[in-house]
Amino acid sequence: MLIAAIGVVFTAWYTASGSDAVQEIGGKPPLSVGHVEVQFDERALALREPVTEPRDRAILLGKATNSSERAAMLARHHVATIEDMTATVVLKANRSSLRIIDVKPRVLTRAAPSDGALLVPGTAGQPGTVELVADLDRRPVRFALKKDPGTAYFSKKQIDLKRDEMVTLVLSIAGVKAYYEFDLVATVLAGDRSEEIVINGPGGTPFRLTGRADTYRTVYQQSGGDFWVPEPSGPACTAPGKC
Repeated sequence: MLIAAIGVVFTAWYTASGSDAVQEIGGKPPLSVGHVEVQFDERALALREPVTEPRDRAILLGKATNSSERAAMLARHHVATIEDMTATVVLKANRSSLRIIDVKPRVLTRAAPSDGALLVPGTAGQPGTVELVADLDRRPVRFALKKDPGTAYFSKKQIDLKRDEMVTLVLSIAGVKAYYEFDLVATVLAGDRSEEIVINGPGGTPFRLTGRADTYRTVYQQSGGDFWVPEPSGPACTAPGKC
């Protein structure tokens, strides 16, 4: 009888609270980050330091490498897009209902623009138009509509999700005055509790963005999409608007 009574109590509690309470007890956050991507294709990239280690130079030049080795090498040199970037973030709800009431960049590092190496794309691609934009050079840092940059987007609109529903955020972020490392902080309301969810860049590292340097210690031109070759004209780029 005692076991049956406990079962009745649990069933009533579970019916009233749903699986949300079970998720909380298990430590699962109300919101999961399903996918994070930064668009590097057809973008000029900058590294903090020149590539001097032989293995890393071999990877940069496309010798005996694969995409994962190349990505790891670029990450070791703190690769950053120049002046603006597009990040795609897919979020998934883990509660019966929740509301994303804010998402904003949080600057972790601010330093001089990266000048170690400039990686010039093979074609001059342009980033796609996105709805939400943020400028790391301005305070406070927040996402806004491109047509109304003075008004925080989440001050007028929130995102409501049910369990297992997903939302894709395509975010355009700019910064021309410095080198930035940053993450994203989402404020989520589930039931009567608010919680902050930290969103890191690909591979769990910070997002990185840099202003354009006056000169670069080394310059490489992309060739074939998989590797770069040194510029024959010399290591420094003195015309940053063209290189």
